[in-house]
Amino acid sequence: MAKTNPREHSLFLKAFRTYLQFVNSGLYFKKEHVIGLENVPVNGTPTIIVSNHQNCLNDPLCVCLQLTDRRMNFLARANVFNIPIFNKALRAMGLLPAYRMGYEGLAHVRRNSETFEDAGNALMDGETVMLYPEGGHQDKRWLGQFKLGYLRIAFAAAEKMEFKEDVIILPSCNHYSNYFHARTEMLIKFGKPISLKPYYERYQEEPRATMMEINALVHSEIKEMMLHVEDIEHYDQIDWLRENEYGKRYARKHGFKYNYLPSRLLSDQALVNDLQKASSEHPEEMEAVYNDTAEVVKGIKELNIRDWLFRRKPRVFSAVLRGLALLLLLPLFVVSIIPTALLFVVPEIFLKKMIKDQMFISTFRLAVSALITIPLCMIIPSALLWIFAGFWWALGYFVAFPFMFLLAWNYMRLFMKFLGTCRFVARKNRAKIKEIYKKRLSIFSRLDALLK
Repeated sequence: MAKTNPREHSLFLKAFRTYLQFVNSGLYFKKEHVIGLENVPVNGTPTIIVSNHQNCLNDPLCVCLQLTDRRMNFLARANVFNIPIFNKALRAMGLLPAYRMGYEGLAHVRRNSETFEDAGNALMDGETVMLYPEGGHQDKRWLGQFKLGYLRIAFAAAEKMEFKEDVIILPSCNHYSNYFHARTEMLIKFGKPISLKPYYERYQEEPRATMMEINALVHSEIKEMMLHVEDIEHYDQIDWLRENEYGKRYARKHGFKYNYLPSRLLSDQALVNDLQKASSEHPEEMEAVYNDTAEVVKGIKELNIRDWLFRRKPRVFSAVLRGLALLLLLPLFVVSIIPTALLFVVPEIFLKKMIKDQMFISTFRLAVSALITIPLCMIIPSALLWIFAGFWWALGYFVAFPFMFLLAWNYMRLFMKFLGTCRFVARKNRAKIKEIYKKRLSIFSRLDALLK
């Protein structure tokens, strides 16, 4: 039976998690999808969730906010624990430091034994531990090799329990419609749980061979659930094809729902597999396709437009209508942007100065919003209104704030689309637009023939 953990009853942690749920699920992401929730063992079962890692803080946070019935523990990069006050706060929230050879050095890596012991104790208390055995986040949609640390933690805990209690390994994956932008969609998939109990006897005789076998199984399960692109040489072209018009065509042709992220993931997996198969069977033809795709992508970037414009083919009249609509909505935008401006401005100021790894962009935006800009823009003004104007004014502002944020966000998106439409219909760009349009059609028709 799992021990009662007093941290589970912390009112502050519960309130903070509710607040993060609002920021993450209410504001930052447009929609979240969870598949395989029935595969998650009941609370109190010693469980290690193992996942791919592609979006830093967003990966564990989204899982934590879905599994609210249990105490979650996460292994996180050790350097965030260097400040004493952060060390205590992070540990209180269930984070444990993971030391890495390439970052903290060999001397600190030895301290992982303390972290592994803490994680093992959490398992023995019936808690859930989540970690990322790749040892770091990836900057592309592919799965790296797994280290064996999570299995060492699992079997060490099982051994302390005299191999009487089962420890579960739960494969999981995260998938995002876009890594870097807010108001996009994310998907969590939980695979079939893997019981370690059948391996206990063999582990006691051949520990490393047993762990290697289980590790290969877990790696295979996660790779099958996620979007894994092996052809890194042509990754950018493959990624562009699946994200734009050809990806939509492929999805519709094969019966997938492109606008529903779980179905789109299946479509993307199938498309990537077909593209990689075609590269092995028709290397010269596919190399020519990828070269032309790279030219199309380069041309679109130079014009500072988006691929959807080639499908819509807007005219000058469309640009005029968009401009008039934006003009009519301008008063609403002004009213909405005044109280929410810091949410858009502050993260971008810091991003330019502080963030070099692009995979931290989404994490940084979310963290700055949760810890700085939303308190400044929403919570503090609501409190001041309550003090000086009364409860109903404060409540009105508090309720209206998320809608003002969404209105301002969507207005800016429409404005960016308006600028793109203007560039697309501009007389000076027509020859280049025509050239790109013809090359796109050629790429699509050749792919249709090659992927049959």
